Amino acid sequence: MSIPAISGISAGVSPVAATGYLSGPTGATGVDAGASTDGGAGFASALGSIDNLQQLQSTSNELSVKAVTGDLDDVHDYTIAAAESKLALELTAAVRNKAVEAFSEIMRMQA
Repeated sequence: MSIPAISGISAGVSPVAATGYLSGPTGATGVDAGASTDGGAGFASALGSIDNLQQLQSTSNELSVKAVTGDLDDVHDYTIAAAESKLALELTAAVRNKAVEAFSEIMRMQA
């Protein structure tokens, strides 16, 4: 039994829709026939999403400093950047928690 790589997760895509495994396993082996066998490309994509999260947080921090010093012309820019950063962080934490839960469940099945 092999575990397919996760690919295509980005900030604007639902983790369930991105993985495509909502319908469950197919075939006699229990492995989705459309699963990617590209090795580490899915992991690299997930790291790209984390880089995107870091960029959103740094933009939010820069705008907050500008707002405090009075250099920011429109406070709505900061509000939007902070909301995007918060939402991306919550999505990343939710995906991480689900991955840890899945790993724990697999370990329980092997015992």
